[in-house]
Amino acid sequence: MTESASPRVSTPRITVLKVQPGDPPFRLVEIDGEVVAEATSMTDVLSVAAVAGITVHDLDDPEVIRWVGGGKFHWRLR
Repeated sequence: MTESASPRVSTPRITVLKVQPGDPPFRLVEIDGEVVAEATSMTDVLSVAAVAGITVHDLDDPEVIRWVGGGKFHWRLR
């Protein structure tokens, strides 16, 4: 099998981890594997990405962003 015929596996540059207890609850944001911020909303995630020079056109694109422990609308502890 050639490299071009093999399935493409990509790692998104942005990972948003599960909700952490706090007042308010927050999620850690990693860029390129390094924790860079705490986010309390999708807007925070977009702002952190912009500061890092990453333009996010689609928060549901798994090649751009990975949501761990809940999707983009999950910001409270269960």
